[in-house]
Amino acid sequence: MSGMRHIASRDNPHFKALRKLCLSGRERRRTAQVLLDGMHLIEAWEARFGAPAEIVVSERGATRAEIAAYLAARARRPLPDGRDTLLADALFDELAVVDTPSGIMAVVAQPAPAGVPDRDADAVLLDGVQDPGNVGSILRSAAAAGFRQVLLSADCAQAWSPRTLRAAMGAHFLLDIHEGADLGGFLATYRGQGAVTALDATVSLYDARLRGPTAWVFGSEGQGVRPKPHRCGCASRCRGPRNR
Repeated sequence: MSGMRHIASRDNPHFKALRKLCLSGRERRRTAQVLLDGMHLIEAWEARFGAPAEIVVSERGATRAEIAAYLAARARRPLPDGRDTLLADALFDELAVVDTPSGIMAVVAQPAPAGVPDRDADAVLLDGVQDPGNVGSILRSAAAAGFRQVLLSADCAQAWSPRTLRAAMGAHFLLDIHEGADLGGFLATYRGQGAVTALDATVSLYDARLRGPTAWVFGSEGQGVRPKPHRCGCASRCRGPRNR
């Protein structure tokens, strides 16, 4: 397509860079860039931040009506410095995170949180949640419920991986996401109450008195919340709703 570089070889340096960005969390951290897979994520990004730096489209995807209309509209407006990419279908499929590739991706700068975590506001804390789909689902639920900050421990699945992004369906762009957070340190000085999920809790979620700012702590799929983040000195205020 006019104005796009066409890549058909796996040896192409730009394709290698895209593949590394897709597969490597270290590369995403190094470049502070992420891949958005699919029109829904791209539109959610544009609604919050404007035009992506680069669009990557497959040969097959470029023929789809929705994608073709988007590319035509993109060509008519001022764009960031850079160049869009048309990939051979086989190469695009190597980047896709689903069995039926969307046909379009965007390369964008990873948004940074607005500031340090707010100890006076509602928060969601993820302690070792390791499945990207689960992290994405929690982010989506948090955004829908009106939360604006999420803290992830260092051993959580990466918030900005392609699979997490796809599962969250645009929720990332409504949240301040703090990765590698010290959950125990945050809770120790948190000025609200804590609600920590547990299988052996004595207080049901529906019986808990949840008034004012609350930090909701969710543990890993296998082990739940480890003891350390709950040692926050707020035993008189913490509630432990059952994790059902």
